[in-house]
Amino acid sequence: MTGRILIIDDDQRLAGMVSDYLGGVGYRVAASPTAREGEQRLKRESFDALILDLMLPDADGLEVCRRIRQSSDVPILMLTARGDAMDRVVGLEIGADDYLPKPFEPRELLARLRSILRRKSGPVPQDVKRYGRLEIDRAARRVTIDGEERALTSYQFALLDALAAHAGRVMSRDALMDLTKGEQLEAFDRSVDVHISRIRAAIEDDPKKPRRIITVRGAGYVFAKEQDRA
Repeated sequence: MTGRILIIDDDQRLAGMVSDYLGGVGYRVAASPTAREGEQRLKRESFDALILDLMLPDADGLEVCRRIRQSSDVPILMLTARGDAMDRVVGLEIGADDYLPKPFEPRELLARLRSILRRKSGPVPQDVKRYGRLEIDRAARRVTIDGEERALTSYQFALLDALAAHAGRVMSRDALMDLTKGEQLEAFDRSVDVHISRIRAAIEDDPKKPRRIITVRGAGYVFAKEQDRA
């Protein structure tokens, strides 16, 4: 699977290395050294995925990710030289699909890139599932509550779809990652929890008291079969 990739990173040596490596396996790569230029290119051109550095000369990468998510569901792989786990949590919470710390092996970057592209473009059944006021359109990859669309990243949609497909069954984090073709983030097992939190914020009436996605302590999550009776 190949596609068109945009890199937003002011490290020209790293951007060149990534461009050469990805180009060698069939991807078409464009690079922008600043957030301003990168965001303008995203508005003008079509890309299959974005590789976004956390530390840019003209903007914070987290803020750039937040702005992009307001108008685009392009898969985002964030890069950072900082080792703070909280940066990873925040990045995932605001819409990044994956997170890779520097330095990294090009093969790992490629594996993670392929993973987030699979989540977005993999074949989906042509059907619509309704759960009370919640509707999951697997063909259009849309989620609505009372007909109002709720914004989810491609990976968050895949997680919700996997949970709903196994409604009433407790799903472990490992099982969910396997079903969504996700990959473990080097012992960073909070990634699924962060995405679930974002899904709840989108589909629950009260995310602090969820009725649709229930936590089973020490085991995982369960999508409630009975809901929205009112």
